[in-house]
Amino acid sequence: MAFMVKSMVGGQLKNLPGGLGGEEKSEGEKSPAEAQGMTREEYEEYQRQLVEEKMERDAQFAQRKAERATFRSHFRDKYRLPKNETDDNQIQLVGGDVELPKELAKMIEQDNEEEEEKNSVIGQLSNIQNLDLDSLKDKASATLEDLKQSAEKCAVM
Repeated sequence: MAFMVKSMVGGQLKNLPGGLGGEEKSEGEKSPAEAQGMTREEYEEYQRQLVEEKMERDAQFAQRKAERATFRSHFRDKYRLPKNETDDNQIQLVGGDVELPKELAKMIEQDNEEEEEKNSVIGQLSNIQNLDLDSLKDKASATLEDLKQSAEKCAVM
C-alpha cells in the first residue's frame, strides 16, 4: 500500500513546477568543466597549465636531487668511500653535468682549504701538543736578525 501511495504522489511531484521535481542534473552528472564553473576550453587550458607546472616542479626536484648526489659523490671520492649507484643514476637523469649551488660549493671550498692547512708543515706542527707557534716564529726571526748583524760585522763578507 505504501508503494502505491508513493508511486502516485511521487510521480505527480516530479511534474510540479517550482523545483520540487523535474529533471535536474545532480553534482555527479555535471562535466568537470561545469563543476568548476568554466567552459570546456578554459578547463582544458587550466589542465594543460597544471601539467606544465607539475613538469617544472618535477624537473626542479630532480635537479636538487642531482646536486645533492653530486655533493655526496664528492665526499665519497675525497674519503675514498665506495660509489653509490643511485647517486650516479640521479646525476645522469638530469644530464650528467650538475653544478653545485653556491652554498654547497663554498662549503667544499672551505673544507678543501682546511685540508690544505692541515697537510702543510705548519699545520702538522700545530697538531703537536705543547708547541707554541708564535714563540717559534719570534725565536726564528730573532735568530735571523742575529745572523744578519753578525754577517755585517764579518770582515770577510
